Amino acid sequence: MNRTTLSLIAGATALAAVTGFAAVSAPGPGAAERRTGAATLPVERTGLLCPRPSTSDLAETTYTSFTPVTEGADDKGTAVLRSAAQQSAPDEDAEGEDEKDGEKAGKDENDEKGEKGDKDAAEGDQADKPVLQLEEPGKPVTAEADGADAPALVGTADGRFASGWTAQQTTEVAAGTGRGLQGVACSAADTQFWFPGASTDDSRTDYIHLTNPDDSAAVVDVELYGKDGELKTTVGEGITVKPRSAEPVLLSTLTAEKQTDVTVHVVVRSGRVGAAVQALDDETGGDWLPASADPSGRLVLPGIPKDATAVRLVAFTPGDADVDLKVRLAAPSGLITPAGNETLHLKGGMTAAFDLGELTRGEAGSLVLTAPDGSVPVVAAMRVLRGEEGKQESAFIPAARPVETRATALDNTAKGTTLSVTAPEGGAEIRVTASAGTKGGTPQTKTYSIKSGTTQDIEAPVPAGLKGSYALTVETRSGGPVYASRTLASTEGGVPYFTVQALPDDRGMVAVPDASEDLSVLQR
Repeated sequence: MNRTTLSLIAGATALAAVTGFAAVSAPGPGAAERRTGAATLPVERTGLLCPRPSTSDLAETTYTSFTPVTEGADDKGTAVLRSAAQQSAPDEDAEGEDEKDGEKAGKDENDEKGEKGDKDAAEGDQADKPVLQLEEPGKPVTAEADGADAPALVGTADGRFASGWTAQQTTEVAAGTGRGLQGVACSAADTQFWFPGASTDDSRTDYIHLTNPDDSAAVVDVELYGKDGELKTTVGEGITVKPRSAEPVLLSTLTAEKQTDVTVHVVVRSGRVGAAVQALDDETGGDWLPASADPSGRLVLPGIPKDATAVRLVAFTPGDADVDLKVRLAAPSGLITPAGNETLHLKGGMTAAFDLGELTRGEAGSLVLTAPDGSVPVVAAMRVLRGEEGKQESAFIPAARPVETRATALDNTAKGTTLSVTAPEGGAEIRVTASAGTKGGTPQTKTYSIKSGTTQDIEAPVPAGLKGSYALTVETRSGGPVYASRTLASTEGGVPYFTVQALPDDRGMVAVPDASEDLSVLQR
């Protein structure tokens, strides 16, 4: 067996481990003539991680979980999110001291052990109790938590709930640093993340949240890059994240350098983690900064609110090569070049920031960045402000992955929800489905055409008789590529609270080779 065949089998095994179970049989006689291509099937197992929502006692958090109805999915399965809190083992030395002092305390040793055992059992039961568990595909469920005790969550879905499983946490903080609306979609574990747009400045309190879903510890390196290159860090290497636990790390404790714009690179040496940056500002509120799409010579940042009063782009290119990025805005009328910002120069290995002002001027818009010939990879994110000075709120839009097949946004309401869709390279047709509500309502579906090079804030469907919140699922029917984001907005005390989530493909379907397919024809 040559190296190509070994690689194919290893790839199929890895695919089965991540997305479900794929059956691959040995090729039989004449199999080469019977090649039928790969079948597209729903994944059979997936996992999600949600960071700890807030350290504020004034925080009010809503967790939401949802799986769209998927044709061909299994008729059984579960989708459960649990607290990621680490349950430590009893301290043997402390237990020994309890035994020695049992008579002195006037308690029976066995009673004391019994009480301790009952307490440990109760804590274990509480830790294993689901925070959210789906009952059926097509209907979202929610749970609420108040204050700083809301936990990070770790969850898995299998069977009929695995394909397209999505979860989100939305937090409202009434006052203090980071006040406003903070939202983040729960994400899968990985081994590398890029976060342009973070900060170690005195006006910001930025945390990198690391969540480990596995039964063994993960070891993580956190690298910081500023305007002059990599920042010297004191404790950024070899951060240990305990099994099934969450670790928030304050970025300003990793370096003595205070910089307004920083790119964070998370590299996992051992294991895997989920990662997200929580960026909190003294004056302009705060929100979550999700990871940028992988470094690429072409990036799309979808869904700038039409009433944005300031847009700040932060970009970074790994390596030593400089690049001049071509900047275009996908507006409702097509692609335009912002005056004065036709190109942006990035130096290799250095974070660059650009103030683009009121870029959208009252219209829907998405930013399209292109490196010459796509030869130099870049990561990027935008910080967006709404409102006037003194009553501003901030949110972040990272470079996004396209909606290749399907994506879902959660916690939508009848008012205050905006779905923004862009097709920068070619026209596309999409189908948008509003699910049943968490407390009642009938699903509704509409189809839309998105013209090439444009961004449209579409009037998304709302469930008939809606009660509670609902999910919006976007499916690409033809054309593309399509990029999308969803904005949630409200007004509190004259401050325009809002949060924006880009909608990456849910990767709920996987191509599985036919059992009779002859893999040997791919050998060289």
